[in-house]
Parts: sequence; C-alpha cells; structure tokens
Amino acid sequence: MRKALRLVKFLRYIFAVALIVPTPSWADVELSVNGSEALSAALRQASLSILADTTEDAAPQDIVGAAKADYSRLLAVLYEYGHFAGTIDILVDGSDAAGLSGFAPPNSISNVAITVEPGPVFRLGQARIAPVANGTELPPEFSSGQPATTPVLRQTAEAAVVGWRDAGHATATIAGQSITADHRQSLINADIQVTPGPLVRFGDLIPSGHDRMRPGRIAEIAGLPTGDVFEPNALTQSEDRLRRTGVFRSIALAETPVNDDGTMDVEALMVEAPLRRFGAGGELSSTDGLGLSAYWLHRNLRGGAERLRFDAEISGIGGETGGTDFLFNTSYARPGTFTPDTDLVFELGLEAADEVTFSSNEISLGVGLDHVFNSELEGSVGVSIRVIDITDSARSRSSTLLELPTSLTFDTRDTLLDAASGYYLSTDVTPFWGIGDGSSLGVRATLDARTYWGFGQDNQTRFALRLQLGTVSGSDLSVIPPDFLFYSGGGGTVRGQSYQSLGARQNGLPSGGRGFVGISAEIRRDINETIGLVGFVDSGYISAGSLGDTSGEWHSGAGLGLRYNTGIGPIRVDLATPIESASSASAVSIYIGIGQSF
Repeated sequence: MRKALRLVKFLRYIFAVALIVPTPSWADVELSVNGSEALSAALRQASLSILADTTEDAAPQDIVGAAKADYSRLLAVLYEYGHFAGTIDILVDGSDAAGLSGFAPPNSISNVAITVEPGPVFRLGQARIAPVANGTELPPEFSSGQPATTPVLRQTAEAAVVGWRDAGHATATIAGQSITADHRQSLINADIQVTPGPLVRFGDLIPSGHDRMRPGRIAEIAGLPTGDVFEPNALTQSEDRLRRTGVFRSIALAETPVNDDGTMDVEALMVEAPLRRFGAGGELSSTDGLGLSAYWLHRNLRGGAERLRFDAEISGIGGETGGTDFLFNTSYARPGTFTPDTDLVFELGLEAADEVTFSSNEISLGVGLDHVFNSELEGSVGVSIRVIDITDSARSRSSTLLELPTSLTFDTRDTLLDAASGYYLSTDVTPFWGIGDGSSLGVRATLDARTYWGFGQDNQTRFALRLQLGTVSGSDLSVIPPDFLFYSGGGGTVRGQSYQSLGARQNGLPSGGRGFVGISAEIRRDINETIGLVGFVDSGYISAGSLGDTSGEWHSGAGLGLRYNTGIGPIRVDLATPIESASSASAVSIYIGIGQSF
C-alpha cells in the first residue's frame, strides 16, 4: 500500500513539473536587412536567434534570451560596417523582445521577426592619433573622408602601440579616445591618445616550470639580448629557439613589470616533454621492395637540451634492387653552441649497400654546425671522413674520403605535411678528397626545388612541381664513391621505372652518371577530409659527364595515387607505369609509404 501511495505521489510530481517546464519550441526566424549581401550575411552569422532556430531542443526561454542578446550583437556588426545610425527591431510573436522576461517566457513561440535598417555609412571627419613613433605605418583607411568602421579604429590603435613597442617602448598603451558622431553629416570624429611609456631595455630571462633543464643553458639557448633596447621580435626569436630544442611540451615568454632601472625581465613559462621518443616508418614498392626504419631519441641527455639519436634502416627486402641494404647512424647535437642559433653536431654512421652495379661497406665520422638564419632559411657546414670498401664489375678497392659538406635550405611552405602554397629550395655542395688508388679532388652538388599552388575552396585541388639537379665534377671515376654517382628510376626519382634502371657507362663499364635531372609533377585532389587522389608524371635524365652533358638518356613514368589522411600525414599508395624507355620496367609498379612523395 505504501509503495502504491509513493508511486501516486511521484506521478503527481512529474505531472506538475511537466506543467511548469515549457516544452521545446521551434520558432520561425525571419531576418530582413535593407543593405548589402555582405552585411546581411554578417548579421545572419552573428544572430543567436538564427542559431537557436537550428537547435532542435531550444526552449522558449532560450529563444527569448537569444532575441534579447541580438540587439547588442547586431549593433556591433553595424558598427563593423560603418553604420552608426541604424535601427534594429526584434519582434517575438509580435511583441518587442526587449520587453519580454527571460524568467517568464511564453509557453511556445512561433515567429521571431528581425528587421534591420542600417542607415547611411558614416565617414571619418577628424582622424587623429598621437603621438606616433617614427616609421609607424597606420592603416591608410584612417583618414578624413574614408568609411568609419570599428575595425579601422581598432587597427589604427593597434598599429600605434606596435610602432612604439618596435621602438623599444614596451609598455606603450592607448591612454584614451574621443569618438563622437555627427548624425547630420554622417561623420565620425576620432581622437585617439597614446602613452608611449619609457624606453625599456631587456633584463634577465627567468625560467619557471623547468625540471631537468639547467637554468644557465635555458638562458644560453634562448639568447635573450640582456641590456639591449626592447624589441618584440627578439622575444619571438628566443621563444622559437627554445621550442626548436624539442625539450619542451610548451613554452611561452611573458613580459614582467619594468624595474626601477628601466629594464624588463622576461619570464619563460615552460613544461618539459618526456625525455625519450621512439618512431618508426616503412615503404613498400613492387620493384624497390620493403624498406623499414626506426629511431630512438633522448631529448635532454645532460640537462642542456643535448640530443642523442640512433637511426636504423633496412631496405631492398624482396625487391629487384640487387640485395638488402643496411644503415645505422648515431648523432649527438648540442644546441646553442657559439651562437643561440647554432647547433654543434657529431655523427657516426655504418652502412652496407648491395646494389645492382656494386656492393659496399663503409664507416663515416663527422662533425658539423647547423645554423638557423631565420624562420625560412637555415644551413650547415661540416667535415667528415669516410672509409669505404667497394666491389663492382671492374674490381674491389678501398677508398678513404675527406669531405666538406655544406647545405642551404629555403622553405616557405604553408605546411610540411601537404603543402598548398610556398616554395622549397635545398642545395648541397660537397668538395671531397679521395685517398686510395691515387689522390684526387672533386665536387658533388645537388639541387632540390619544389613549388606548390592550391585552388578552390580550402585548397581542395593542389599542384606540386619538383626539379632535381645533380652533378659530380673533377676526380677520377675510381676515386668517386658509388653513392656519389646518380641513377634514375624508382620511388625517389621516376615511379614506374625499375629501381636505378637508368645509369651510364663510363670507361666501358656500367655505373652511375655524373649528371642528373629529375622532373616530377602532381595534381592532388581531396575527395573528402580523409581520402584524396593524385595524378603524377615523373621524368629522369642521366649523363656520363657532369651536368650539361647532352649525350645522356631520358626515361619517364606516370600513374595514379590514393592518399588517406591520418592527421599526422597521409598514407600514400601509388600505381605507376613506364611511358618512355620502358624495356627494363614492369607493366605496373606499386609504391606504399607515409607522407606525400615530395
């Protein structure tokens, strides 16, 4: 009996609540604007009433609240477009929304009518901002007779503050502003006052949040110019240097109040990343075979952002490339050496290659400097020594080479994973001195140039073009290491042609060439967020003589590819067939890897 009474009371309670709580109501929202399409679109996007209209569970109080909020939101849009005398009427089932209570809304709402009369576009009458630092570039729209919009006023104030900060006045701010409207002439008079503040010099870098990193090394790597006049770009550079080490999960530099002596300390707020990292990758080709790679990285070996890395690679498994190749490399890098933008790098490498025309075993030892000039340009210079045992169709021999590798890379791509704009230009020049069956000097140089264009909405269609050049000059063929000579064919050069199928004959023997030209073009099209298609054409040229020798041969390949976007880079599957000089190639070759081909 008690349970039955409790059930009756519970049902009565539920019934009472149902009578009190309004049920969801879907209102028809109408927006009428006597203005341009751009203004109408901006108002529609800003309206919370229109947003509530698309929400299935919007209750009457939600619709009333959205309508009341729309007055200020739509007015802000009118100001953005220079309309300072507009009128906004919002009727909820015929009643003015401003007079409705959000606490006692109607039980249901069927219609919300929004009418916007923008009025005339106001123009600037008086347009004054002072004082302004020398060299400050104010928006050209901030002048008498130009349309008066809130973005122009905001951008002008920001430009004035930035100008003073660039001149060393770190605490520059807007002290006040007088904005008045002349409705009879549809004019806005603007008078903005700027307070530059004192000239500031950099103080100390104060790290916080670090665990394993030594404070002295943090300051050394950041390279904050203590004692120099404040410069915002110096803060950005210091932050970038610390981020490049890879030691930190997050890093941010924060300005602190100015000290009594006119200096400003900078606090480095940081969170360290895990010490170790492991990665692996692979590529599969019907001609090149299977290639697997892996690395292990220690980010902060001695508390100074020193990086210790081991790389291992095995390639040519089951391919038509002569045999299986092995590579092991270890490197040790110390950032912030000699300059904050310079890394000191030591490398030790072991390699065994079993190619179609030769086999070799080598050990190499090198030291170099990697330098970052700016966000787009970096280079390196070093010295290394290699000892190589080589067996080819002519004989077996040993060579010792002293090399001076240098490189320069210019990169403006919008993204490294799948660029839609920008350029990539990398050049390597390596003078070498061969010691073995007679000493000889030579130079090897390569160029890799790429460019990208995106079209359509969100750059759904992208064109990519690549040019590769290579040349070896000087030195006798018996001294040049086989991996310094050039071949064409396979996944890295001409897809569809057999791996290294195009070489040259020198001294009557098959070998790589001294000159190389590679051209690749792709059109990439996104089908949806995860699937993309690619069409491509590759061509390669090899000459026995250095670049410029016209007695060489060309071959080409073309095909189609599928891309699956993983979020960290696309998985690549390419099908290619030879279209020129195909005597040594299969009908169709398959290439599988991670990332775009270039």
